[in-house]
Amino acid sequence: MPTSFTVVPVEAQGEERQRDGQLPEEEDEGNERDRGAGDGIARESSPFINCAELGSENIYEGKNMALFEEEMDSNPMVSSLLNKLANYTNLTQGVVEHEADEDSKRKEVKGPRMGTFIGVYLPCLQNILGVILFLRLTWIVGTAGVLESFIIVFMCCACTMLTAISMSAIATNGVVPAGGSYYMISRSLGPEFGGAVGLCFYLGTTFAGAMYILGTIEILLTYISPSAGIFKVADVGEETEAMLNNMRVYGTCIVILMAIVVFVGVKYVNKLALVFLACVILSIIAIYAGVIKTAFDPPDFPICLLGNRTLSKRSFDVCAKFTESNNETKTTPLWRLFCDSSLLNATCDDYFSLNNVTEIQGIPGIMSGVLTDNLWSAYSEKGSIIEKKDQPSVAGSEESKMGGLPYVFTDIMTYFTMLVGIYFPSVTGIMAGSNRSGDLKDAQKSIPTGTILAISTTSFIYLSCIVLFGACIEGVILRDKFGEAVNGNLVVGTLAWPSPWVIVIGSFFSTCGAGLQSLTGAPRLLQAIARDGIVPFIQIFGHGKANGEPTWALLLTVGICEIGILIASLDSVAPILSMFFLMCYMFVNLACAVQTLLRTPNWRPRFKYYHWTLSFLGMSLCLALMFICSWYYALIAMLIAGCIYKYIEYRGAEKEWGDGIRGLSLNAARYALLRVEDGPPHTKNWRPQLLVLLNLDNEQLVKHPRLLSFTSQLKAGKGLTIVGSVLQGIYLDKCTETQKAEENVKALMGVEKTKGFCQIVVSPNFRDGISYLIQSAGLGGMKHNTVLMAWPQSWKQTENRFSWKNFVDTVRETTAAQQALLVAKNIDLFPTNQERFTEGNIDVWWIVHDGGMLMLLPFLLRQHKVWRKCKMRIFTVAQMDDNSIQMKKDLQMFLYHLRLNAQVEVVEMFENDISAFTYEKTLMMEQRSQMLKQMQLSKNEREREAQLIHDKNTASRSAPAVEASVAAAVPEKVQMTWTKEKFVAEKHKNKDSNVSGFKDIFNMKPNQSNVRRMHTAVKLNGVVLNKSQHAQLVLLNMPGPPKNRKGDENYMEFLEVLTEGLDRVLLVRGSGREVITIYS
Repeated sequence: MPTSFTVVPVEAQGEERQRDGQLPEEEDEGNERDRGAGDGIARESSPFINCAELGSENIYEGKNMALFEEEMDSNPMVSSLLNKLANYTNLTQGVVEHEADEDSKRKEVKGPRMGTFIGVYLPCLQNILGVILFLRLTWIVGTAGVLESFIIVFMCCACTMLTAISMSAIATNGVVPAGGSYYMISRSLGPEFGGAVGLCFYLGTTFAGAMYILGTIEILLTYISPSAGIFKVADVGEETEAMLNNMRVYGTCIVILMAIVVFVGVKYVNKLALVFLACVILSIIAIYAGVIKTAFDPPDFPICLLGNRTLSKRSFDVCAKFTESNNETKTTPLWRLFCDSSLLNATCDDYFSLNNVTEIQGIPGIMSGVLTDNLWSAYSEKGSIIEKKDQPSVAGSEESKMGGLPYVFTDIMTYFTMLVGIYFPSVTGIMAGSNRSGDLKDAQKSIPTGTILAISTTSFIYLSCIVLFGACIEGVILRDKFGEAVNGNLVVGTLAWPSPWVIVIGSFFSTCGAGLQSLTGAPRLLQAIARDGIVPFIQIFGHGKANGEPTWALLLTVGICEIGILIASLDSVAPILSMFFLMCYMFVNLACAVQTLLRTPNWRPRFKYYHWTLSFLGMSLCLALMFICSWYYALIAMLIAGCIYKYIEYRGAEKEWGDGIRGLSLNAARYALLRVEDGPPHTKNWRPQLLVLLNLDNEQLVKHPRLLSFTSQLKAGKGLTIVGSVLQGIYLDKCTETQKAEENVKALMGVEKTKGFCQIVVSPNFRDGISYLIQSAGLGGMKHNTVLMAWPQSWKQTENRFSWKNFVDTVRETTAAQQALLVAKNIDLFPTNQERFTEGNIDVWWIVHDGGMLMLLPFLLRQHKVWRKCKMRIFTVAQMDDNSIQMKKDLQMFLYHLRLNAQVEVVEMFENDISAFTYEKTLMMEQRSQMLKQMQLSKNEREREAQLIHDKNTASRSAPAVEASVAAAVPEKVQMTWTKEKFVAEKHKNKDSNVSGFKDIFNMKPNQSNVRRMHTAVKLNGVVLNKSQHAQLVLLNMPGPPKNRKGDENYMEFLEVLTEGLDRVLLVRGSGREVITIYS
């Protein structure tokens, strides 16, 4: 997994740098400049390439390497490289905590010294063992039974073990900076997955802090000082509500207190970590010691039962209905709880009267055989009484109210999947070692060894505790969540030796420490994500105090933690953070599986005991546990992650981290391209795959941006779009201009929301460059099938004499390549993506059948917001012999089968005599062409000549006869075009041939074929103007160029006449294949 790492010079190198003429402070500034903008992460340091700090005297010391002298400016010698690496050390990234003082001078970096035991094993142990072990594990064993509890713990531990194996593979595939799972996932699966899962991991860590704080309050108010509650129980049945309100008040106070501690200095939290860890270890030792003691001397914790119902001993002390004293029978406080008076003849609860009160040992000991009774589950509804199995009981009338009676009730409904959600947080914390990778002596060895050993140890502790609890403690005590039947003691404390207070105090401090650790780690994780710059709206949380402490992130963490505290129930908060941790672990497994299956060259973990099947199994187990715990929480967590993913994809910064998802995309693209290569797409799947030909100006800016607007309107992000352009020259000379042009085109594509690829070609001439693009753009089956270009508006006056030739040749080449051609005329009048047509028509003039392109294009355009409210009209032309009524019916039926809604109109064009205007226009066109060929005018003269003919052409509309116009044009043309200097220069040069040539020009007769074509263009233009002059867009069949290349310039004139007077025209030339079908 490719990861960035920072190399920081040690002080020993300062003098050498000064000798090289560079001060250490300057280098520090340079290092800061090397950081990515908004990134917060130093780029991959450059000991490999572009190593600017190597002095020139080091490079050119010897002459043995003269062959490589020119390369040494950018690529250092291996000996210099290795020496440089040997004197540098890696620091953790993401958060600059205490490495810089107020003057921003880098301190001497102390070598990391922590080994596997101190650096990984103990932190993982501390994070995994915690509040659930002390407060809920006995209750889970009693409720689910030993067998099902064993299954729950085994599933969760297997999940974390498989995740640890995947994490070990990723963590040993290069340097893992601080940030733990976030960095591993983001650098393996990309910024979208990394940001989504990183924020989920942050939320999980924050809610974990809330859970630990709630555990702290529960221990304080239930077992240490029950009288400290602010809200007192006024009525029967309000105990739970009062407890939750007390948890909210105390929890808010404690989270504020912890936030102040974290803000003042994280070093105090780190110093207390060993104390908290010692509390956890001592508590566990006390449990095992207590278990051993029960074998020969069980502790005395009697339980009072009424029939088979467990009684809470908070309200009485004597477990009997009455006592004998001096031959006198007296009722006990228990009697008064069930009867209306203390007299023996009082009216009592029916069940109390029918059943005896018995007392049994709560902890019979490991040799008692109670394990067989605790093997099976005892799930119950909320508010039901905890009852002992196989205990004699006489059912009474159930009309009696049980609310005020001293029974032990269940506070929530229990079932298998809920217990999984409550238990899973007790196995989280496996990332603690990877988060400390920068402080380890050998992270590549310590992380896998320490993490897997810690999971093995804690799994043994949990699994053994399940069996031992089931073998030592009575079932009714195990199901008594708050220890009401044993005088309000912590249930696991009753088993401990030498005193229950060892567990109570130990668990109190361990939960406090875990809460502090969460409030310390979560803000740093958020700060690391914010400084990566991939989620724009959280970038403010990347800032902090001068020493790097994440102040803003701490405030947000406290706010989110307060939400968990206001929920107030540990059993409700635990499944929430289970979701976020499970999602994080699932993506760690996915990252390992993807990297392994892709077999990328950089995937070389030092940890070899992994396999993609194990990662896939771990991922599947995580997903299954998410839905087992709570399907609706799982869906909510996935929705949150999905929204963050799409947000980063849409608004986030572009990052290239060499992630596996990019490799997966490349593999998928290669596979898809090979599949597409099998054959051309079916007509039903055909859509225009565009090659957009852009013209650039001298500044490499796009001349017609509206062409890209039209492209995005036509494509709507679907299919293939290649935006191409040609620079004239030699590639070696045009490298910089090519890059600039590509940046400009891509920037404009981003503005116009044109999704596609950019391809700039450098060619000795423009004509060949266009040909290269048409032939070679695309890859495999993903090639363009349609070329989109703008009409060359200044083809008559352009500097390049052959611009119209380039255009005509492009038309011919697209036809030869069997590609469709779209030519947008007056492209600068086309709408932008922000414009909206509220009314109007898209008119299609269907003259010849082109495979259906003319039908398909309006349909595609109307999918876009710009054209959505435009109506589609189709016009076709009927000749003299055609039945226009039948043509209309047939066309309507054809459109019906094509599922297209359009108005149909058949326009009748009858043959008539060729008008004098048409004849004259043709003659002028041919005269101009012939004159330009013969006279070989210079650029300015050619422009004046073209302008003269255009003016004469316009004025001739009112002329009565062709001959008169021609006769009048002769002297005027000669006088305007031929200056005195030109005449003097030319009269001595081939005088006779020139004079005869001019006489031929002005006495010539137009070609009959050209006259007919001009007649068609003029007539059709008149019909189109009559029907579609006010249409928003006119689509028209584009006639092909003449087979005889001598008439190419006339072809341009025909097209100009055909579209004259229309605002927005799209000339369409089909590819020769059907692109639309009536079949399903």
